Amino acid sequence: MGLWDRLRRKPRPGVLRTSSSQDTGHLRSWAAERRGVEAFVEPRTTVTDTTVVLVAHDGEWTRRRVDGSGGAKKLARELGIPVYDAGLVGYPQRMRDWTARNKRAPGN
Repeated sequence: MGLWDRLRRKPRPGVLRTSSSQDTGHLRSWAAERRGVEAFVEPRTTVTDTTVVLVAHDGEWTRRRVDGSGGAKKLARELGIPVYDAGLVGYPQRMRDWTARNKRAPGN
């Protein structure tokens, strides 16, 4: 693959990548493998489309794009998990604690 081929494959500036079936599949399988999962919807920004953060009982978390807040709510209903607006309620302390415990040292 040449340089021009690689450059042509980049998305145009201002065009957001939307969610895909891979994003949804990841969220579904991640939630199925954990307990006490809750969903936190993050609004669209100038850089990223709407995302959802799934947080397990122990604070482990994952983030993927979804098809708007309606898509996040629909996914949460299908998974049978509670859904919250991250902009209103914030993130649970257990998520911050998990991230602090699992932060890799620089260079690792």
